[in-house]
Amino acid sequence: MKHQFKYANFWAILATDILLLVAAHLLAYAIRFEGGLVRSDLIPWPMVLPWLVIFKILIFYWFGLYRGMWRYTSLVDLVSILKACLTSSLLAMGSILLVNRFQGFSRSIFILDGLLTFLFIAGLRVVLRLYFQGFHRAFFRPLPHATGRRKKLIIIGAGDAAEKLLREVRDNQALPYAVVGLLDDAPGKIGKRIHNTTVLGAIVDLPEVATQTAAQEILIAIPSAVSAQMARIVGICQASGLPYKTLPSLAELFNHEVSIKAMRDVSYRDLLGRPPVDLEIELIDEVLTGRCVLVTGAGGSIGSELCRQIMRFKPARLILLDAAEMNLYGIEMEILHEHTFMDYVTVLGKVQDQALLDHIFNHFQPTVVFHAAAYKHVPMVERNPWEAVVNNVMATRGLIETSVRHGVERFILVSTDKAVRPTNVMGATKRLTEKIMQAYSGHKTRCMAVRFGNVLGSSGSVIPLFRRQIELGGPVTVTHPEMTRYFMSIEEAAQLILQAAAMGTGGEIFVLEMGSPVKIAQMARDLIRLCGKEPDSEIAITFVGLRPGEKLYEELITEGEGIVPTEHEKIMVLRAAPASLQELEEPLARLGQLAQNHDGQGIKVLLREIVPEYAPQADAAIFPAPQGQMSARLEGVS
Repeated sequence: MKHQFKYANFWAILATDILLLVAAHLLAYAIRFEGGLVRSDLIPWPMVLPWLVIFKILIFYWFGLYRGMWRYTSLVDLVSILKACLTSSLLAMGSILLVNRFQGFSRSIFILDGLLTFLFIAGLRVVLRLYFQGFHRAFFRPLPHATGRRKKLIIIGAGDAAEKLLREVRDNQALPYAVVGLLDDAPGKIGKRIHNTTVLGAIVDLPEVATQTAAQEILIAIPSAVSAQMARIVGICQASGLPYKTLPSLAELFNHEVSIKAMRDVSYRDLLGRPPVDLEIELIDEVLTGRCVLVTGAGGSIGSELCRQIMRFKPARLILLDAAEMNLYGIEMEILHEHTFMDYVTVLGKVQDQALLDHIFNHFQPTVVFHAAAYKHVPMVERNPWEAVVNNVMATRGLIETSVRHGVERFILVSTDKAVRPTNVMGATKRLTEKIMQAYSGHKTRCMAVRFGNVLGSSGSVIPLFRRQIELGGPVTVTHPEMTRYFMSIEEAAQLILQAAAMGTGGEIFVLEMGSPVKIAQMARDLIRLCGKEPDSEIAITFVGLRPGEKLYEELITEGEGIVPTEHEKIMVLRAAPASLQELEEPLARLGQLAQNHDGQGIKVLLREIVPEYAPQADAAIFPAPQGQMSARLEGVS
């Protein structure tokens, strides 16, 4: 039945096009000869028209004009129609010129015929689109914003994102919004219209415009807004007293698809807005497209976002490995139902399971490995250092060895700024994994690491904790008034990891440009305001002191590491001399034995031996060593 309907539509459009082509040619005669269709000095049109129509229909078919769905006619389709009409007219005129030098024909008639053909054929498609989008009903009912049944919405921003939103609201009558006006700071846009919606003023005019239009909600539609711009807009929205939402940043929008369904509450990461990452798509394509890609820690914050970004490049297969069942299930359901990506495999298991790794590599033969599985919560790892050794160090070494043995092309280790002059076990173990990665860099497998700071919204991030404390009425607990951290969004971090992976030649430690450090105390105050409260008066802020292993300031590089810029403006690279694998063998064996014995203090002493820049703080292990051993080791740490 569907096929019959499809062919019926095709023949209906074809028949209509033939009638329009006939009408265009006859109208060209009528225009040229002031209503007349016959001239004694010209070849009669009945002898020409059938051949001309057949010729044009063949050209239209060749240009694909009968493969489109005309209810969705776009500018691209109109360009195709223009090309088809121009080509058919030029070929027809060229053929007549070659055959009889245009004897018995009027050049002006063929020029008029070409113009009218385009107007008629394109006009039919546009009319069909308008009909199927319900424009014929607009004359018999009030405008959407006048019905009173929809929430009146003001959009801040009058650019491409706003245009797409207006089109979506216009086309989808089920959406509960009616846009009553736009605001934009560009003077040339004020007073202009987009899809019949007027730019009513600048953003600072929001309170006045909201009163005039009786607006009920505000939508910030500037996905590319940077931090200062976003903070100013949020302040104006708060002053208006209306609820406000925003579109996600370009980094968050999968394939940059703007939709009103993506609108969400303004979050702190919007106030840290950064320019969108400029990815070298072709370079990443070469690494990921059509390849088998393994992501460890695939259910975690960074791992799951890596999976979302990798899907954009259409890998042949995506293998998701994670030890957390619910996390793995969550990203699997998202991949399957939201992104409809089918070429994936979920593996529930630990990276420490060498037999499982060999099974995965033998069966699936991954080409690229992203290693995002690690213990990263500083105080927790500080009290349980043996787990950091087993999971962060030994498991990473086993995964690298397996990758090298199976001929993996690229191995990418996700590292952290806490590996720079570490003061905690987590940072020291991550620095040691960087050394291990570099020690294997001489093999065919290109091993590299990517080092960056705190990621907004990742598991264990301070922001969910602050939000929960605000919900409970405070106080918000901050460790120190001067504590600063580098921050970036999960999306930006994942995109830059992919970019660095495509750039690496082996042995590099890539450092992502993190912008300026942010004071945690100021972050707490901004979050309190975003929640509609006033810091200090409505929600108290208390300072509780540094936790075990924490630093007041984080760094991305150590002085003398030899950092150099790359072709990408947001990525730098360290090319330090790699450690010798033979030199690491014996201390790594001792480290594994200490971890097996749950000797936390011994682990710290040995980590300082392997990572000289490590400066451990006071011991916080759950199971301390016997008293005599502890005293001796503390002397070594001091």
